[in-house]
Parts: sequence; structure tokens; C-alpha cells
Amino acid sequence: MSAAFTTTRTSRRQFLTLLGISAAAVSCGTATASGGSGGKQITSLKYQGAVGAVTLPELAADLGYLGDVTLDWVGNTISGPQDIQSAATGQTHFGSAFNGAVIKLASTKAPIKAVISSYGSDQYSYGGYYVLEDSPIRSARDLIGKKVGMNTLGAHYQALLDIYLSRGGLSKEDAAKVEPLVVPPVNTEQSLRQKQIEVGVLTGVLRDKALAAGGIRPLFTDVELLGPFSAGTYIMTERLIKQNPDTVRTFVTGVAKAIDWSRATPREEVIARMTEIVKKRGRNEDTATLQFWRSYGVAEKGGRIEDKEFQLWLDWLGDRGEIKKGQLKAADLYTNEFNGQGKG
Repeated sequence: MSAAFTTTRTSRRQFLTLLGISAAAVSCGTATASGGSGGKQITSLKYQGAVGAVTLPELAADLGYLGDVTLDWVGNTISGPQDIQSAATGQTHFGSAFNGAVIKLASTKAPIKAVISSYGSDQYSYGGYYVLEDSPIRSARDLIGKKVGMNTLGAHYQALLDIYLSRGGLSKEDAAKVEPLVVPPVNTEQSLRQKQIEVGVLTGVLRDKALAAGGIRPLFTDVELLGPFSAGTYIMTERLIKQNPDTVRTFVTGVAKAIDWSRATPREEVIARMTEIVKKRGRNEDTATLQFWRSYGVAEKGGRIEDKEFQLWLDWLGDRGEIKKGQLKAADLYTNEFNGQGKG
């Protein structure tokens, strides 16, 4: 095996340890980003960004949609689970992750609430499961005994793989013979071409560059499997929401407007705006990947959340034994109360 990367198996226990937070830690009074006090609402929100990318709140702020609410960047996140942990423990005021990760965190009795969708899959922004052009793999059953490389286990792309296998008629016993492996996204194309894995999950610019090079084809994509869907949300603590309702409403509605602006504005103009944002913030980042931006992938107008966007993952996690079936209800995990954009 090439030394270019090392595949890593992540056990269920390790993933839950990464994601899980005790309720005591979340409600700890020492949280540095707790809500306002004495009736005064906070107007500066701490958050984590992403290298070389413009998050929806950053876009909303630049467009002037956040009013007197400002953003205080404290660093870049390493993953969705880490981002929402930081928000839940008060290190930041909001964080974004895959809805399945939000459910897992909520299952630990963390007092959090999803307030608006943050990303998803559509015809422009999606994750594909790719094989070599001459691969004999054509169906779910062909994956038995094969290695599937993805960015992390127990999250979005393993969930979609499980759904694909189930819809393909595989029993749980046969599905267990398919081997998901953690492969850094930047190494996925190389590992696929060198036949270290039989299937690789590719997204965004990495997908487009791999397709341009030729020699690979999609087995399936997440948007083909489920149709357009919102896959992740921004979460805040219930305490912060209760103490700062006006700030939360300004933030959520501003992000909602940014979502709709990104849809209605010509792609070249959105990219130009994002490029300028990255240059202005002075974090010494490369803006090259922004040229490949197509969509945030959020399905609903204004990023409003629907039950189905959590129910799918509640069912999946329940079937896997990651949470107790019936432990949580989709409607209790989110609120659209503070979203002034769109229906309702």
C-alpha cells in the first residue's frame, strides 16, 4: 500500500467518544460563550470557519443581512461533530454538522436545538460514490467484500452507503461485509486509481478534478438516492436561544436570506463575492477552490427545516443501535421560530 495515506478504521466506540458530550459538561456554568446576562442580549457571536471557504453566516454578514450582530472568528473547525461540540459546550455560539451527528449529540441530553439548515445535496452540490471505469461493480450486491473510502465513519457518507445497500436488497449480514474505511478526501482519487479501495466518495472540487482526468464513473450519488435534501444544520444551545431571542432571530433570518441570495444570484457573482470575502479577512488562504463552487445544496427556501430531514437519520441510527428507537422525535430537535424567511 502506498505511503501517501493510511486508511483508518474508526470503531463505533471511538466515534461516539468523539461526538458524545455529557449533559453535565454542556450545562456547565463556566461556558465561555453563554447567553446574555441581566436582560442584555449579546450581539457578537463566536464561531469557527473553514479554510478557503465562505460559510453562510460569513456570506450573510458581508451582504449586510445580520444587522448589528457581528461574527467573532475563533479558528477553523476540523469536523462537523467538533463544531457542534464547541457550540454545545459554550466555546462558540453556533456550529454546523450533519443532522445525524446533531441527533447523536442530542441523544446525550445535550440541550441544543437546530435553527436553520447549513448544507445539503442538489444537482450542483452532491457526494458521489465512484469506481474505476472498468470496475465490475455495478450494483449494491457487487460491493460485498469491497472497500469504500470516505472522509469519516458513522456520519453522512456511511449513512448513505447503508441506505444504498438496504435499497439494493442486501441483508444486514451481507451489508456488514462491505468495508467502509476512512480516507482523507485529498487522497481518495489516488487510492481509488491505485486500487487500494474499490469505491471512493468524492465531492466538490476533488470530484470535478477527478472526473476531468477521466477513468472513473459514479456508482451512485447521494442526490440520486434521496433527491435534493438538506443534510446539516446550524445548532445553538437552548440557553443561548432563550436569553438572546432577538439576536438569534437576526442571525437565523440573515443566514436564510444569504441562502436565498446564493440561489438567485448568478454563480460568477457569488464566487466573486466569496473571493473578495476571503481576501478581506486576511487569513492567508488560497481562493482557487472557490472557483468550483456551485451551490450550498440547502433544499428548502430560506433553509427552513422539516421533520423528514431528521427522521431519515433517526431511523438509520435506531436501526444501527446508535440510539434507542423512539428516544427522540424529529420535531423536538429543531425550530423554525426564528427564521423570518419563507413560509410559516
